[in-house]
Amino acid sequence: MKHSLQTPHAPAAIGPYSQGISVSGQRLLFLSGQLPIDPVTGVMPENIQDQTKQALSNLQAILQSAGAGLSNVVKTTVFLKDMNDFAAMNEVYASFFEAPFPARACVEVARLPKDAKVEIEAVAVL
Repeated sequence: MKHSLQTPHAPAAIGPYSQGISVSGQRLLFLSGQLPIDPVTGVMPENIQDQTKQALSNLQAILQSAGAGLSNVVKTTVFLKDMNDFAAMNEVYASFFEAPFPARACVEVARLPKDAKVEIEAVAVL
């Protein structure tokens, strides 16, 4: 019924979770929150713009491994370390999606894994 999505083009899970899950018969993909870690170097960029770009690129790689793309995304959740980074994150985020844009929630959190500034998760429909 559920199948794990795994690609070397996004960072490997750093805990007991899958990069994403597809559900048989439902045509839904649930993507775990992606940190802004470069899957080749393991390095995380410093600024919020580059971190947002990397997190979204990681989501894109997982979607591609399932035969989908960002146009299939129907919902995202953005976790920000500092809501003062919202405008800068939003500018980069907008460059990855086209109308109709996915539904989205954005929340400020006390701390993210590896002290990232942003983490983004998504739900997509095939």
